[in-house]
Amino acid sequence: MPVTHGTPTITINHDHQFLVSDPNATMVPTSGVGFFARDTRFVSSYSVTINGRQPLLLDASTIDHFSARYEFTTPELPLAGTRDGAEHDIVLEERAIGFRLDRTIFEGVHEDYDLVSFARDPVRLILEVAIESDFADIFDVRRRRLVRRGDLQSSWHEKAGELRTTYTNGSFERELIVAVEREDSHPEFANGRLQFVINLSPKQTWHTCVEWLPVIDGKRARVLPCYAVQNRDPEMANGVLPAVAVATGHSTLPRIWRQAVADMEALRMSDFAVRRGVYVPAAGIPWYVTLFGRDSLVVAMESISGFPEFAFGALDRLSRVQATDDNATQDKEPGKIPHEVRYGELASLGLLPFTPYYGTADATLLFLIVFSYAYQWSGDREILDRYRPNAEAALKWMLEYGDRDQDGFQEYKTRSPVGFYNQGWKDSHDAIQHEDGTIAHLPIALCELQGYAFDALLRMSEAYGIWGDAERAAELRQRAIHLYESFNERFWWEEEGTYYLGLDGLKRPIRSVASNAGHCLASGIVPPDRANRVVDRLMQPDMWSGWGIRTLSTKHPSYNPYSYHLGSVWPHDNATIAGGFRRAGRHTEAQQIAEGIFAAAERFEHYSLPELWAGVAREPGAYPVPYLGTNVPQAWAAASVFRLIGILCGIHTAGHAKVIYVNPDLPDWLPDLTLKNLRAGKGAVELRMRRDEVEVVSNTTGFEIVHGRIPRPPLKETPLART
Repeated sequence: MPVTHGTPTITINHDHQFLVSDPNATMVPTSGVGFFARDTRFVSSYSVTINGRQPLLLDASTIDHFSARYEFTTPELPLAGTRDGAEHDIVLEERAIGFRLDRTIFEGVHEDYDLVSFARDPVRLILEVAIESDFADIFDVRRRRLVRRGDLQSSWHEKAGELRTTYTNGSFERELIVAVEREDSHPEFANGRLQFVINLSPKQTWHTCVEWLPVIDGKRARVLPCYAVQNRDPEMANGVLPAVAVATGHSTLPRIWRQAVADMEALRMSDFAVRRGVYVPAAGIPWYVTLFGRDSLVVAMESISGFPEFAFGALDRLSRVQATDDNATQDKEPGKIPHEVRYGELASLGLLPFTPYYGTADATLLFLIVFSYAYQWSGDREILDRYRPNAEAALKWMLEYGDRDQDGFQEYKTRSPVGFYNQGWKDSHDAIQHEDGTIAHLPIALCELQGYAFDALLRMSEAYGIWGDAERAAELRQRAIHLYESFNERFWWEEEGTYYLGLDGLKRPIRSVASNAGHCLASGIVPPDRANRVVDRLMQPDMWSGWGIRTLSTKHPSYNPYSYHLGSVWPHDNATIAGGFRRAGRHTEAQQIAEGIFAAAERFEHYSLPELWAGVAREPGAYPVPYLGTNVPQAWAAASVFRLIGILCGIHTAGHAKVIYVNPDLPDWLPDLTLKNLRAGKGAVELRMRRDEVEVVSNTTGFEIVHGRIPRPPLKETPLART
C-alpha cells in the first residue's frame, strides 16, 4: 500500500515555481495550497464549474515533476432546451461529458482544458473558471496567518483576453496575468470568473488554453507549449544528472535509487546552477524552494560517492554569498555561510532578515568539510587553491565567532530580533530542551557542532599541509586534539552511555537523550570504547523505531512522535548516524538503519522519501506514518539514499594519494550490488560487489581501487584517543 505524504494533494514544480492543489484541482486560500513563484503566492483560489456544478473527479496524478493531469466527468446537469417549439428544462445524465485538465509548470503555468461530449443530442454548456490572487508571502501561508499589507487591483482586457491583477506594497510589486489562448469559444469575464459558452454536438471536442503568467521585476513569465503533458518537452523530461545507477537482486532498491535521482533533478534551480549537472538543489517542496546553506552542504556530503557535482555546486554558489561584513539583524558575521535566501514581500521589505539570513551555527563548519570532500573525491589541487580564501574566512569565523565565549566550544546565540532561537539542524524553537522539558537558554553548545568543528580542523590541517604551511597544519591539528579531549571530558554522559545533547548558556549539561550524538560518531570525535556505548544507546527501543532512529527518546517528557524535532524520524539524520556506526565498526547496526529507511521508502508513494515521518514504532502490518506538512521531494532526504548505499559499500577516497577504498559489508537482504558510472577524478569506475568481495569491472578515474578500509592515523596517544 503506497503511503501518501499527509493530506492528499497534487504538487508540480520547476525551478523557483511550484503549484499545490487538492486532487480535484481546486485551491482554497486558507490552506497551504496555490501557485507560488519566488516566495509569493500568485494564485490562492481556484475552482471550475460546468453549468454551475463541480465536475466529478475520476482520478488525478502527476505525470512528471512539472506536469499533472486531472480527469473528470460531469454530474447530472440542468440544461435549457426546447421541445415542440417551447422552452423546457431538461437534465443531462451523469457522465455525459468528459473533462480533462492538464497542467504544466515552467516560469508560469499552462493549463489545457479539453471537453468531449458523449450525449446523444447537442448540448450547450457554460464552463466557468474562478481564479483569485492574494500575493501572500510564503511565510504567512505556511503559518496560516494571511495579512493583506498592500493594495490589489484587477482588470479584464477584452481584446487581449487577459485578466491582470497587480499587488503593490511600497517598493514590492507583483503582477499576475491570466491569459486565454487557442480558445474554441470566446472568453468572457463576469462575476469574477472566466466564462466560456460551449456548444457541443455528439462526439464533438472542445479545447482552450489558460496561462498563469507571473510578472516579477517587469519580466513576464514563459510557459510550456500546448499539450506539453503528452509531448513530454525534452528539456523538462530529460535528466540533468550523470547516469549513475545501481544494479542488484533487491526488488525495490533500484527504483528507490532512481526516484532519489529524479527528486534531486526536480529540485534544480537555474540561478543556482554552475552548469547542467552541477547545481545547488532547492531544499524541498513546498516550503523550502530556495537556497539553504546547511541543506546544500549536507546534500553534498551525502551524495559525494554518487554525485560529487553537488559538492562542487555548493562550494561555488555558497562562496558567492559568504558574509564579508557584520550585520546583527541578519545574524551575519565575516566568513559565515548563510542559512537561507528569500525573495518574498516580508524579506524584500525587511520584515524578515532573509536577504540572506545567516542564522546557522553549522553551515560554516560543514562548508569546510565539503571543501575537503570535494578535493578528496576529485584529487584536484585546483579545488583547494580556488576556494582557499573562502575556506580560510570560514575557519576564521569558526575560531572567533563560532566560539562565542572562547572556551574552545562552538556555541550559537541569535543577535537578530527576528532571528532563529535554535541554529543547529534541529532549528525549531522548542527543539533543544532540558530533561524536564524546559527550553535550554542561549548560548547553546550542541554536541554535534563540536564534532563538526573537530572534523573541520583536521581537514584544514591536511589542506595547509598540502599548501606547504607545516606550522599552521600542526597548530590546527593540535587544536583538534585539544577539542577532542575537552569535548570528551565535558560532554560525556556516563549514566546514559552517550553524550549530552549540549551545554546551555550557563554551561549546564542538557541531559536529553537525542539523535545528535550519532553525528559525533560520524565526525570521529568519539573514542572507540565510548563509540560502542553510543551505538548501543541509540539502538535501544526508546530511540530505535524500526523505521529509523528517533530525534528524541520516548522517555523524555516532551517526546511526541508527530512533532518536528521531538521524536520524529529524519532520513538524513539516520544516514549520518549510519555512517558513524560504520566508522565505529558496528556494521550490523548500520545495515539495520539502512533497512529501516529503505523499508520506509518502499511504502511511500513513488518510493520518494519525505523530509521526515512520525516516530511511531514499526509493527507487523504497519507503515511509516507521515508528518503533517512534510516537504517532498526534499533534497537531504533523497540524498540519504546515496549516502546509505555508500555506507554499505564502504566507499572512501584519498585525493592526495589518488586511492578509492572499497570495503563492502552487504547484509542478507542485499547480497549483491553493482555501482555503475561512479565518478572520481576525471573518469568513472564500475564496481561489482558481493558481501566482502569487490570486482572492478572498469576504471578510468586515475585512482587506484583498494579493497579495504581507509587508514585513519591516530590523533595522539592519550587515555581518550586510543585509535
